[in-house]
Amino acid sequence: MDIQKLQTHLVEKSQNKPEEFIRLFHGRGGLYEGFKHITIDSINTLLSVALYFEETNEKAVLEMLSSFVNSSHYETLVVQRRYLKGSPSEVLIGELKENLYVLENGMKIKLNLLSNRNSGYFPDMKNGRSFVKNNAKDKKVLNLFSYTCAFSLAAKLGGASEIVNVDMSKGALSTGKANHTLNQIDQRGISFLPYNILKSFSSLKRKGPYDLIIIDPPTFQRGSFEATKDYQKIIKKLTELAAPDAILLSCLNSPDLTSEFLIELMQEFAPEFKYIDKIPNLPEFASIDEERSLKNLVFTRGVISPLLESY
Repeated sequence: MDIQKLQTHLVEKSQNKPEEFIRLFHGRGGLYEGFKHITIDSINTLLSVALYFEETNEKAVLEMLSSFVNSSHYETLVVQRRYLKGSPSEVLIGELKENLYVLENGMKIKLNLLSNRNSGYFPDMKNGRSFVKNNAKDKKVLNLFSYTCAFSLAAKLGGASEIVNVDMSKGALSTGKANHTLNQIDQRGISFLPYNILKSFSSLKRKGPYDLIIIDPPTFQRGSFEATKDYQKIIKKLTELAAPDAILLSCLNSPDLTSEFLIELMQEFAPEFKYIDKIPNLPEFASIDEERSLKNLVFTRGVISPLLESY
């Protein structure tokens, strides 16, 4: 794929001028030779580019994107050089608006593009959030590794009766509260707990049992979680936390761990939970190997409910 084809791809994908967030180009899926470390996102009138490794054609790509923005409905072009530790984002065209947020299925989620770290929003999880929204009605929800609480928004809008959000980062939870305010959600019945999950099972058990549990951890976070050794610690506690007919959404975003990693852990440490399905990823996040992409696996405890809704 050359730069001209990349520009043609962007023109085609952005023709409808979507107001909601859309990934226009996902090089990280490995489907586009020469652009494997680039992602390009449309956020209303803003175009956001993330570069995950330094590329020899970086200058030419940014010149093309500047030309593209200047000839389109986009007003702002932002570049995140994720390969440079601590490097701030660069606004090449226009300016970043205050209180920036993305729209997803009508939900507003705050967005931080000022650094080259995570923006506060993981767009590839859209189908997972839709699943939660469609299955949350009248349920008590436990949202582990809640980050900025987008799952909590989906659950509440889906009619959840109570939600417990848990994350070690007080800053992320503060953004999570702001996300609820942004969506004019009454926060009564919603908890934001700055706990180390692996050390807080007793407290979480007292607040249970939970009808819908979401486990969405980082693959590796120094000093707090490592999927290969810590995921099983949570799974071992599921029977103590879950209601008799609980639904579990178990997420994994490691390119080196497959769906079978989670399925086998469940069979060994929580056999009461039966594997139901893997939620498909969004087409715009297509990968040359889907098992190296996001894995969202659904399990249920006890009898499989005929009312279980998909994404």
